[in-house]
Amino acid sequence: MRKITLILLVAILAGFNSCKPKEKKTDEAPLIEKKSIELKGDLMTPEVLWSLGRLSEPELSPDKKTILYGVTYYDVAQNKGNRELYTIGTDGQNLKRITTTRFSEYQAMWSADGKKITFMAAETGSMQLWEMDPDGSNRKQITSIEGGINGYKCAADQKNILFTADVTPEKQFTDLYAGLPKASGRIYNDLMYRHWDTWVQSYSHIFVAGLEAGQVTKGKDIMLNEPYETPLMPFGGMEQITWSPDSKVIAYTCRKKKGMEYAKSTNSDIYLYDLASGQTANISEGMMGYDVAPAFSPDGKKIAWQSMERDGYESDKNRLFVYDIAAKTKSDFTKSFDQNAESLAWTDDSKSIYFISDFHANDEIYRLDLASGEIMKITDGIHDYTGVIQAGDKLIASRMSMSAPAELFSVDPKTGKDTPITTTNKDVLDKLALARIEQRWIKTTDNKDMQTWIIYPPHFDPAKKYPTLLYCEGGPQSTVSQFWSFRWNFQMMAANGYIIVAPNRRGLPGFGQAWNEEISGDYGGQNMKDYLSAIDAMTKEPYVNKDKLGCVGASYGGFSVYWLAGNHNKRFKAFIAHDGMFNLESQYLETEEMWFVNWDLGGPFWDKTNKIAQQSYANSPHRFVQNWDTPILCIHGELDYRIVATQGMQAFNAATLRGIPAEFLYFPDENHWVLKPQNGILWQRTFYNWLDKWLK
Repeated sequence: MRKITLILLVAILAGFNSCKPKEKKTDEAPLIEKKSIELKGDLMTPEVLWSLGRLSEPELSPDKKTILYGVTYYDVAQNKGNRELYTIGTDGQNLKRITTTRFSEYQAMWSADGKKITFMAAETGSMQLWEMDPDGSNRKQITSIEGGINGYKCAADQKNILFTADVTPEKQFTDLYAGLPKASGRIYNDLMYRHWDTWVQSYSHIFVAGLEAGQVTKGKDIMLNEPYETPLMPFGGMEQITWSPDSKVIAYTCRKKKGMEYAKSTNSDIYLYDLASGQTANISEGMMGYDVAPAFSPDGKKIAWQSMERDGYESDKNRLFVYDIAAKTKSDFTKSFDQNAESLAWTDDSKSIYFISDFHANDEIYRLDLASGEIMKITDGIHDYTGVIQAGDKLIASRMSMSAPAELFSVDPKTGKDTPITTTNKDVLDKLALARIEQRWIKTTDNKDMQTWIIYPPHFDPAKKYPTLLYCEGGPQSTVSQFWSFRWNFQMMAANGYIIVAPNRRGLPGFGQAWNEEISGDYGGQNMKDYLSAIDAMTKEPYVNKDKLGCVGASYGGFSVYWLAGNHNKRFKAFIAHDGMFNLESQYLETEEMWFVNWDLGGPFWDKTNKIAQQSYANSPHRFVQNWDTPILCIHGELDYRIVATQGMQAFNAATLRGIPAEFLYFPDENHWVLKPQNGILWQRTFYNWLDKWLK
């Protein structure tokens, strides 16, 4: 439910010895490439949205002259995507596509000398590590690990590689399965038996192997068969694991808890594993919240990481901590900085750290000077930066907005001026009439100023009246920033003739910690009043048709829709809730990450002495169904284990039994999101068919 942004940090990689690749498996499916799409007018459509390339994982070459990155394109007919690799100069010149395969390439990185590129691909059946020349030639397989690998990083001295792979715990209750080879039943005796969209049957460990022998077939498990995982599931990536510059130490993130203790706690730590001694040290011991994403300074003297203070609070302030290895001391450099610090990147001289922080619903680049402790804002605009890398006298950063998906930019660290490097989707976007984005500050019922995005339809005519949508954000602590979504896409909504009102209501970061925390234990409280303040303010505009208002949202936004359905006083004429919480008492016992419901709802519903918990459950949307009077579309995925599909079923059944027009869009093969191309287009068509039916 929270917004998760994963940025892979820059890694210095080793070269590899040659080895004979395994025989390739044949794949008769057509190659997925960028295709020209026929536009129907100049408006965004679901098909156009799914034709856009998705740029990710930029990596800078050792000489800081070339960027390596991937772009994923989807083929709707094949119902799948494929990711290919590209290189481009930091000046935006010499764009080259270096792979053309039916097998997606992931986690591509440069070797330390810049003469090789390593990457992961499932070309031989399981995900393995490969290498090739920078022009894509001489493609060779490096690992042959049984079951495949999940991620990797290579030591700078070119002697060792670390990789992550799944470890299966010893089977319990083996005597009960004797003579039952076809039995499918699973027996559990503790919590966290499933997580987000997967039944937990294994956990990821770090392995180390030498490279001198050629192809790697096995490695040493540095976690000593511990029943813990790293990276942290379900969103953790290789940014949570790194080598020291001298190749002697591995730093990694781990929550060394299991079962019910794991389900109730967010307390992860930063561990250092010494290759020579085999000893492991916890450098964040006693720090009780999330500690993640360790990053060594280039001189190897310090480690920076992101840290949350409180155990059980997954949306606490992300602080920037730095650990002095020789002195064994750590410092919080963001004590007086009332914002989050994410995506940390050291400067080459080890004296400063660049990071991304959300301020007033825009994710900008900041710089921390370690000597003075001063934090400087580098960029300013209507956009979201998602990662930053120093490249000599400039920065290379990924940037997106509500008007365009991610592209790479060159940023002047002195002025903040940015210049585009890549133009992956320019040919399509230039042909579209795009929505105008406006920022407004709206007064709330308690006289606070609330930042709200207003998105106007293309070819907007203020003399006309438009149906208008209130957008409810998920998380619940996720900013309505300048994100580009391939499902909840504001350009797509506007292209269908709707004005969108997207408030940064109470409970969102980017407006100070106090604003962020005014939602936990107050579901159905001030943040719902904020939503109504936003839509009520907009209905005063002559171009808003106040008789044609809709309300849409997912996750906590879905909860918001269900709650407002029983408390909107006939403002809205249509609702859409995706993966929303409908019955909070059911939610408490159906979800898997117990820390979330314990913190945000206040605890279990049976604790009658807990006033916060009782207030939460009194505001459960199912308690207001008797007030429902408006058509509602409920959407849910079967593989969503954070908010299970029966929540959507309950809401749909309640509406139907009360005689309210309702539809239920059910995806048996989707989780908390909709990730398959054809399902994504079906989602879009159903979404707008429902809105058009009731609002036009």
